[in-house]
Amino acid sequence: MKAVAYRNAGAIDRDDALIDIELDEPTPGDRDLLVEIHAVSVNPIDTKVRGNMAPEAGTARVLGWDAAGVVKAVGRDVKGFTPGDEVWYSGDLQRPGTNAEYHLVDERLVSRKPTSLSFAEAAALPLTSLTAWEMLFDRLDVTRSVPGAANAALIVGGAGGVGSIAIQLLKRLTDLTVIATASRPETREWVESLGADAVIDHRQPLPAQIEALGFGAPGLVFSTTHSDKHRDDIIALMAPQGRFGLIDDPVGFVIDDFKRKSISIHWELMYTRSLFQTPDMHAQGDILERVAAMVDRGEIRTTLTETLGTIDAANLKRAHALIESGRARGKVVLEGF
Repeated sequence: MKAVAYRNAGAIDRDDALIDIELDEPTPGDRDLLVEIHAVSVNPIDTKVRGNMAPEAGTARVLGWDAAGVVKAVGRDVKGFTPGDEVWYSGDLQRPGTNAEYHLVDERLVSRKPTSLSFAEAAALPLTSLTAWEMLFDRLDVTRSVPGAANAALIVGGAGGVGSIAIQLLKRLTDLTVIATASRPETREWVESLGADAVIDHRQPLPAQIEALGFGAPGLVFSTTHSDKHRDDIIALMAPQGRFGLIDDPVGFVIDDFKRKSISIHWELMYTRSLFQTPDMHAQGDILERVAAMVDRGEIRTTLTETLGTIDAANLKRAHALIESGRARGKVVLEGF
């Protein structure tokens, strides 16, 4: 089968940063689905792994986690799926990735894809939906109010993949006022189209902009990017006893100054459940099933903004470079081989 992989970690501008290879078709384990991949999307995790994590000597690692496709075969203990089912998921960090014609995934991480979306439209959503859902409802517990805080949530980096779905989930599932950051005209327009009630510029000081909105101090802040850069502003603008969540990896992120306001800090890694085979690993399939139902009811929409062609090394290099530029809006997808 065709696949795209890398043999050496490093920058995306190298000729061999990603390469086209041929692999044997894998065989499903007891709880696995063998999925014929129709479309994949690219996430920051793909670029971080490629840039920093070298495969074992003499091997090639296949990247990619988001996928939409069709079940080709199932393991002997699989009960919820049969060949021919159209599915979507975001996989497991420890297993070979979805940038291949066929892929193995544990059934607990999977649901049927929204019937109203194409494979490309569906592939844009799983990782970001899971990340946003787990952060908002499992970590930040956004349905529990913060005493004295504005009934509002701030999303730093609202135009990115995670921010784009987080805005929609907050608008459909809570009564919170949603404030998002965006700095360019096209990204401001994007987050407003997704339902953001107010937009502020993350290139300018945040506290004064929050104050000028007149909502009051938010008790809930979800930072998707540059958390180190915005740390002081976030502490200043948040209400006491608030809850702060982040998903990026800021180097030397000092949390001491959050203490004075008793702000709790919540990190989210969407792969934790699969990494540790937690007893609630099936929750990811359940979340995707709920998101699929919301999509099919017209309550939320795909965050696909650009399709870069078929799944091959050249197109994936373009996608990685776009993600690393920090100028991506929504999600970038590749489709077919």
